[in-house]
Amino acid sequence: MVDRKQFLTDVNKIVIKIGTSSITKNNCADTKENCSIDPTFMESIASQVFELRKQGKEIILVSSGAITVGLQKLGIAPKPREIPIRQAAAAVGQSILMQDWSEAFIKHDLKVAQILLTYEFYSNRVSYLNLRNSISTLLEYGVIPIINENDCICTNEIEAIFGDNDKLSAMVASKIDADLLIILSDIDGLFDKNPKKNNDAILLSLVEKITSEIESYGGDSTSFKGVGGMKTKIQAAKICRMAGCYMLIANSEIENVVLKAISGEDIGTFFLAERCIPKNRSRWIILSRASGTIHVDAGAKAAILGKRSLLPAGVVEVEGIFDRGDVVKIECEGRVFSKGITDYTSQELIKIKGAHTNKIESILGYKNYDNVVKKENIGILEELN
Repeated sequence: MVDRKQFLTDVNKIVIKIGTSSITKNNCADTKENCSIDPTFMESIASQVFELRKQGKEIILVSSGAITVGLQKLGIAPKPREIPIRQAAAAVGQSILMQDWSEAFIKHDLKVAQILLTYEFYSNRVSYLNLRNSISTLLEYGVIPIINENDCICTNEIEAIFGDNDKLSAMVASKIDADLLIILSDIDGLFDKNPKKNNDAILLSLVEKITSEIESYGGDSTSFKGVGGMKTKIQAAKICRMAGCYMLIANSEIENVVLKAISGEDIGTFFLAERCIPKNRSRWIILSRASGTIHVDAGAKAAILGKRSLLPAGVVEVEGIFDRGDVVKIECEGRVFSKGITDYTSQELIKIKGAHTNKIESILGYKNYDNVVKKENIGILEELN
């Protein structure tokens, strides 16, 4: 058995993601009456964060639950399909959620700050850098940042693109260079088969690398309150691995689960991280939403994987509408293997695709660059496929 303490000794910056099923009372069976916030659980988290702060740890929370709490407050049955109702519920529930978090932390003389994010936010590098600066400043002043999706103005996230904040928490951990992401849910961790249907299911204590076999263990949602099944948690682990951030999935019902996790106790499933970490800029490119797709030939793919730039001669097709400076997917033979920041618009690229560099000016009447995408603006994402 691997001793987790050897990996957790130097862990300092920690993101704790709390799922809807953990933050609300009971199992929310099928009645809206039981879908209220559990103050005892929130106070327990606040107490554990307080202890970690005394140890010099920096803590960021990612908290789900706004939609469920809002539905309960509005007297609406759980999981309505209408997006506007869920958006309204999020707007109502988020204020209640933050008020209860504030009350839980104030008992330990800790202040909290609300940060609401959308997926589009991650495609804007300036906004991304502002997030890093804001979180760093809050932590310097001893404030606990509490992050959630901005569900009340979005439709993509509310449709579970993030997956009950699993992916969101991993992206936050990646972008602020966190050492560890702890995902708290109503499950014990990753099993080799569905434990609810198989009595012989085995809990995986350690995942050294996310293989196709590991991915096959992912299932659908585990409870009706949350939308984050094991598949989204495995995706989160892949993002963390690429960022050099350890990840742990653990059951929130374990007493002092966060403190036990940090101390190295063998609870839940612990995911190791990649030692060779891509530069932060590469991670930003990889995790940003693409505006279009550039299809390339095998030679261009080999060049990109060899840390060289993409030339127009290697472009075979252009998909979507994008401008200079946008992030685009780079695909070869039906598989997206990288992303990059393009130096040409989609319309320009349609005209110069397949052409040699010395022909660009004669075709367009001008030339921006020799390269379509410079090597320093490319992020390889095969690790996420």
